Amino acid sequence: MKATGALKKVIPLFDRVLVERFAAETKTKGGIHLPEKALGKVLNATVVAVGKGIRQKDGTHVSVSVQPGDKVLLPEYGGTKVELNDKEYFLFKEADILAKWEN
Repeated sequence: MKATGALKKVIPLFDRVLVERFAAETKTKGGIHLPEKALGKVLNATVVAVGKGIRQKDGTHVSVSVQPGDKVLLPEYGGTKVELNDKEYFLFKEADILAKWEN
């Protein structure tokens, strides 16, 4: 997934990861519409952009282990909200991401 438009201007630094959370489910499998207050926090996201990694004290470089397009599991709290083109994105340190999952 390539970054487009304003996202090209946002380049995470070091071991930071820019993600876009999945949309919250507004309807149950049975077809019942859920009120906004009943919606839980969405903890799944797609990686949009990543930093180049960090340099350790001994000088070795450690790159980020997720790549744009990866699906990740986020902690319930944390991250820095970034709004671009009327969309919400979040910046997390790589160490704060809980897991990467595959389809």
